[in-house]
Amino acid sequence: MDFEKPIVDLEKKISELRSFVSGKKIDLSSEIKRLEDKLQHLKQDTYESLTPWQRVQIARNPKRPYTLDYVNMMAVDFVELHGDRSFADDKALVAGLARIDNQKVMIIGHQKGRDTKENLARNFGCAHPEGYRKALRMMYLAQKFSLPIIALIDTPGAYPGIGAEERGQAQAIAFNLMEMIGIATPIIATVIGEGGSGGALGIGIADRVLVLENAYYSVISPEGCAAILWKSGSRAPDAAAALKLTAQDLLKEGIIDEEVPEPLGGAHRDPQKMAQTLKEAILRNLKELKSVKKSELLEARYNKFRKIGVVA
Repeated sequence: MDFEKPIVDLEKKISELRSFVSGKKIDLSSEIKRLEDKLQHLKQDTYESLTPWQRVQIARNPKRPYTLDYVNMMAVDFVELHGDRSFADDKALVAGLARIDNQKVMIIGHQKGRDTKENLARNFGCAHPEGYRKALRMMYLAQKFSLPIIALIDTPGAYPGIGAEERGQAQAIAFNLMEMIGIATPIIATVIGEGGSGGALGIGIADRVLVLENAYYSVISPEGCAAILWKSGSRAPDAAAALKLTAQDLLKEGIIDEEVPEPLGGAHRDPQKMAQTLKEAILRNLKELKSVKKSELLEARYNKFRKIGVVA
């Protein structure tokens, strides 16, 4: 990304110096140390003053951990479950049983691909109606066996194609919203990258909503908003600022419950550290929710979403 270019250039220079002195009787340790200190300060100055649009760019970084990466790093005994028992198995939305430490859970999340072939198979993380129906089927299963539900959100939005509309995309998402309000088991949703529109909300009705530091959660993409308001996608940075889509703004507005800090530079800089931080946040919130009576849990979840957008 453009704003990261000075960081990348400095990292390259440090790497070249290390390679140059390797195996030679030349001591450039003081110079390397000076550049490393400079790099650290540059990173802090850059990443602690990011604009909303820059955070959107980081959220879309193809090296960020995806749902299955987090599953592999923070859970064990994952068994993926497939299909909506009606039409097909949507690979853009994965689900399965797992254990996080000693806690059995149902994990549901959007999944993008790492290369063109996988992205086509995963539809770039844009789920079809059968994906949302599969997710709801897994939620019913979790409720039946009193398993907490962990939802990991990372999608530009639900797939808007003709086939998806013919199979009831809007109805599938709307039905999920209605049903998730009454699922009688704790639900924790975390936006790990992109949280786009109804595609994100389709698995996002939860007792606790978390957003990673450089993720975003919005009713529309900045480009889409800019195209509507200014008839130009070039105004996307302005739209990102106006939408208040960052974790910091969402927390301030009471839309989400927690901002989960990322390693300096983003989750992709240290995926293991990010997974550990997210795991701790999930288990902490889960411990609090498990002590709440189911009737109180459902009432609080309902009230939580009913009050969003209310102006005092």
